Amino acid sequence: MRGQKPPKKEEQHNINERIRAREVRVVGEGIVPAVYPLNEAIKMAQEAGLDLVEISPNAEPPVCKIIDYKKFLYEQKKRQKELKSKQQNTTVKEIRFGPNTDEHDFNFKLKHAIKFLEEGAKVRAFVFFRGRAIVYKEQGEILLLKFASELEPYAKVEMLPKLEGKKMFIMVSPKKK
Repeated sequence: MRGQKPPKKEEQHNINERIRAREVRVVGEGIVPAVYPLNEAIKMAQEAGLDLVEISPNAEPPVCKIIDYKKFLYEQKKRQKELKSKQQNTTVKEIRFGPNTDEHDFNFKLKHAIKFLEEGAKVRAFVFFRGRAIVYKEQGEILLLKFASELEPYAKVEMLPKLEGKKMFIMVSPKKK
C-alpha cells in the first residue's frame, strides 16, 4: 500500500458531460433562466469559458448553473466555514451542594456560577442527598430556589427544582445581553 496515492475524492456535483438529464434549467450571470437541452447548455458554458454545474439534481428538470467550478467550491467551503464560526457551543457547568450547605460555601459557589454565566455557559446546580439526608428534600429545594433568586440579574431559570433519584437539580442559562 505504501507509495500509492489515495483514491481521488469524488466530486459532490455533476459537471458538464457527467450530467445525465436530457433537459436542464440553466441559471447564471448574464443568462436568461430557462429550460435548455443538455448539449445546448454545455455549449453555452463552453462559449463562456466556464463549467455547467448541476446544483439541484432532484428538481424537475435539474437546475444547472454556468460558473467556474473551482470558484464555486471555494465559495461554498467559505460559506460553510462562516456558518460554523457563527454557531454557539453551549457548555453546561455543574455545581454541587449538600442539603446542609452553609452560607460561606453557598456564596463561594454562587461566585463560581456567576463567572460561568458571564462566560456564556449554562449552570446546572444540584443538591446531592446521601443516605437518610433525603428527608431534607425541602431544605434542598429552598437552597436551590435561593440560588436561582441570587442569580436573577445574571441568568434566567430554565428548569425549576426537580428531584431525580438522590439528586435535586435546577438549570439556569445566561441572560442575553
